[in-house]
Amino acid sequence: MLDKDMREPLFDYLDEYYGKIRIFEEKITGGSRADVIGIIDGNVLGFEIKSDGDSYTRLKTQTADYDRLCDYNYLVVGKSHRKHAASHVPDHWGLLCIFDEGEGETVECIRTPALNPGASLKKQIELLWRPELSRLQEWNGLPAYKQKSKLFVREMIVEKVPEEVLKRQMTDLLFERDYDLLLKEIEEARSLRRPRRRRRRARIRVRTSR
Repeated sequence: MLDKDMREPLFDYLDEYYGKIRIFEEKITGGSRADVIGIIDGNVLGFEIKSDGDSYTRLKTQTADYDRLCDYNYLVVGKSHRKHAASHVPDHWGLLCIFDEGEGETVECIRTPALNPGASLKKQIELLWRPELSRLQEWNGLPAYKQKSKLFVREMIVEKVPEEVLKRQMTDLLFERDYDLLLKEIEEARSLRRPRRRRRRARIRVRTSR
């Protein structure tokens, strides 16, 4: 199966398995592009897809990048990879196999994932946009720091807010993300920061005749 043929069966499986999940596709994490990021209550999930036509060439780098971001990770493979997939990912990764034998797509869970011990809260908060960071500051009674960089604000939030509370709040924001509303808020904020151009006063030259 090709990557594009595996996604819909995967999403249907995740909807049924988790009940409530928000899916983001093609998210940059470190030096890799995560195929699928899933948001559930309090946790970030990662899904790397290897179709029957894919190789494992970049998987070592990809697993390291996923492990810095996600609480739970899955390798999702086509049937040709089923026997050897486990040897290419850490033991805490889950394994899903998707195949079609003429009766519709089947999603087989070969191994459920365990909690990833290396997930970084500092990396996860990078998923949030500036208006979402502002909501975290408001919810937790933190200063606005409107003139500070996003990096400063993220570090301040991670330092001040208890991890369990912050994880719930972050995943709530990601689950409810409204792109149209956020883009509007960002544009409004940018317009307020743009300095007004001063009107140049016309210089009037008076020529006197001699």
